[in-house]
Amino acid sequence: MTSSTPKPLRVVVTGATGNVGTSVMRRLAEEPRVVSALGLARRTPRLSYPGAEWAAADLTAADAPERLLRLFEGADAVVHLAWRFQPTRDPAVTWEANVLGSLRVFEAAATVGVPALVHASSVGAYAPGPADGSRVDESWPTHGWPGAAYTREKAYLERVLDTYERDRPDVRVVRMRPAFLFKESAAGEQLRIFGHRLLPGRLLRPDLLPVLPGVRGLRFQALHTDDAADAYARAVVQEVRGPFNLAADPVIDGRVLAGMLENRSLELPPALPRAALSAGWRLRALGASPGLFDAVLRLPLMDSARARTELGWEPRHSATEALDAFLRGVRSHGGLPTAPLAGHGSAAA
Repeated sequence: MTSSTPKPLRVVVTGATGNVGTSVMRRLAEEPRVVSALGLARRTPRLSYPGAEWAAADLTAADAPERLLRLFEGADAVVHLAWRFQPTRDPAVTWEANVLGSLRVFEAAATVGVPALVHASSVGAYAPGPADGSRVDESWPTHGWPGAAYTREKAYLERVLDTYERDRPDVRVVRMRPAFLFKESAAGEQLRIFGHRLLPGRLLRPDLLPVLPGVRGLRFQALHTDDAADAYARAVVQEVRGPFNLAADPVIDGRVLAGMLENRSLELPPALPRAALSAGWRLRALGASPGLFDAVLRLPLMDSARARTELGWEPRHSATEALDAFLRGVRSHGGLPTAPLAGHGSAAA
């Protein structure tokens, strides 16, 4: 091997069996420089990709620190995707899994000398967007929205990584901040997490929803999960560092959604759907908390120019194509042979 030949890479991926993890594992299998991809999850899957291996690892287990040290030994990069969205009614549980679990990952990677850490942050880490609705770049404050566990936890880890980067300038730290991520095989998981298993996908048909209720002022960005996975793989093999916004066009609003479902759109003031969501959440009929609804209303729109310029990244799917993939998955009850993505009747980056 000559000095000009790129080094073959061994990559470890936490949370490898979920929405983002399965796409990242498949994308790494296609990457010529990656000779080994080890996917970690609480339960190993019946899923096979070329060059991929699987190992069980629970980031909340008592032996997690020692186990992570063994699993990270010799790795050239750790891609940290593991995240727990539920139970939204017990934030102490998600804090232990998401924040304390992430701290264990970061500490283990530093202890064994992993030279690159790629972390799954989120648009949810950002402070509320500008009043004029203009797009923000990666310099926008990452204070999150205090009313939702998800946004609090994502923002807290941004502060942790600030210190991590300061104390370890030799480690290449990348923070991915994607928009809402959708793909067909993850639709069942997302419906169970944010909706409820009793909410049937067959209701999402134009003939059954002649009028689509919308929320006045609601706008958000979406991205196909496979496009996010491409950005993660590029961050692994390229000498980049820092945060990257990831989103596709167009921006999704009530009119776009109504057009996709061939409905008429009826915009409602936010107080009405929030009241309905609050009632459903209190009755345990819905998994999404009112605080998360408040956070989504305040999310900024992101500018993804840095990812396009520095990573050479470009989404292959539009935002509407990503959302359409989700709708197809809800209707078809699709999935993958992993615990999080198992099809209906079989439970994020």
